Amino acid sequence: MNIVDKPVDSLIPYENNPRKNGAAVKPVMNSIKQFGFKVPIVVDSSDVVVAGHTRLLAAKELGMEKVPCIVADDLTEDQINAFRLADNKVSELSSWDFGKLEEELARMEIAEIDMEQFGFSSLISDDDISDFFDSHEPEEETHETKKHTVTCPHCGEVFEP
Repeated sequence: MNIVDKPVDSLIPYENNPRKNGAAVKPVMNSIKQFGFKVPIVVDSSDVVVAGHTRLLAAKELGMEKVPCIVADDLTEDQINAFRLADNKVSELSSWDFGKLEEELARMEIAEIDMEQFGFSSLISDDDISDFFDSHEPEEETHETKKHTVTCPHCGEVFEP
């Protein structure tokens, strides 16, 4: 796999990108400023973005002229379209271990790294989680009601109560 620097202006966002990336641009910009551009953008052989639309938007906002890219010229057009969707979907399938997350965020607080700049609003305690679920009690399900989901206000994870 080769990583090549490509001019930001040469990269073409996929016109039918189903992801809404606006809310993530600022945290990604902050990540790039803090840690550097560590995850390349994946493009096809025509420089159309396959994965990394948010990183591209962040790079443009930061005034970057070039960004690291991986050219997925080993994939068919159908594989590229499938990868574009799969790359975005797989992160939704993960969940947080809130105890470990709290430990990691506390460690970042001691290191004086402001994790709010990356989308974390504050440390998450067991009380926060209990309060959240207590205030979002599921309705009793009958044949007339459908399952619904609840989104955690701290991390954005979606739960089926």
